[in-house]
Amino acid sequence: MATKSAVVQELESPSPEATPDVSLAGRDLCSVADLTTTELAGMLALAHDVKTNPSAYRWALDAKQMVMFFEKASLRTRLTFQTAMNTLGGSALFVDQTQSPLGERESLADIARNVERWVQIIVLRTYAHETITEMAQYASVPVVNALSDLEHPCQAIADFMTLEERFGNLRGFNFTYVGDGNNVCHSLMLTAALLGAHCTVGSPKNYAPKADIVAQARAIANVTGSNITLINDPIAAMTGADAIYTDVCTSMGFEHEAMKRAPIFKPYQVNETTMALAAPSAVFMHCLPAHRNAEVTDAVLDGPQSVVFDQAENRMHAQKALLLMLLGKGQKCL
Repeated sequence: MATKSAVVQELESPSPEATPDVSLAGRDLCSVADLTTTELAGMLALAHDVKTNPSAYRWALDAKQMVMFFEKASLRTRLTFQTAMNTLGGSALFVDQTQSPLGERESLADIARNVERWVQIIVLRTYAHETITEMAQYASVPVVNALSDLEHPCQAIADFMTLEERFGNLRGFNFTYVGDGNNVCHSLMLTAALLGAHCTVGSPKNYAPKADIVAQARAIANVTGSNITLINDPIAAMTGADAIYTDVCTSMGFEHEAMKRAPIFKPYQVNETTMALAAPSAVFMHCLPAHRNAEVTDAVLDGPQSVVFDQAENRMHAQKALLLMLLGKGQKCL
């Protein structure tokens, strides 16, 4: 993982405005903070190009193999990674770990030392973030965090790709997240900070994002010129926002808290009234699946300001860019 000092050092020596030519070959992506501003900009630029010119990358990962170990159920993450790899010319192998968590049958070190001999990249969707960092420690091939209890970097990268499509450069953009300060929230804060966007998180008391992630995001934001703001008032959080983002109030692994959380998060619902507090051109965002008429009403989720299905589509394009860069194939293969 990139250290804070490394990220700040890169931020203090910014690259030219032209599209960065960067490589992540052989690296891992355990956290958004593993990326510098230049690397994130390069990944987003590549994602836009892959989306616009898919045939140019059709065989870029010919004969490459990707394995996905998933401890959690998935629709978007699984299918977008599979379609991304397959349409780049490679193969995607899926291993269902929902009934047998990684490390239970044999050690993560032994799994890594086996798998690295057969495939070129490992994608993990886990409960414990330590499962991902430990796999990255032992595997000689790139390891990707496709969701952990701490972060969801692939989601956040696709989300900010979606915002770039709509608004262009996001420096100074007012991004608001309301709801649980969870793994998605963590990655969104870090991504906003790297891109110079202002990020406001409105969450109930005792449900704020983790303090160390907030500190990490603020250290980056101090250099990029953005702000990371945490408040408990959902109305204040949404007023004037250029984008309002929410997620379920009970993430996977916390289902036992659902009844307790429901009344606490009710004031944070995004509905037509609260959406009207945002800027006139504002968009509504959600990582899906949504609990309709819980954290967001049908009127907003299906309304004209919603870009949730654009986000879902862009998971595939952003992950194509990620795979290309980690496997050292970030150039067009005409």
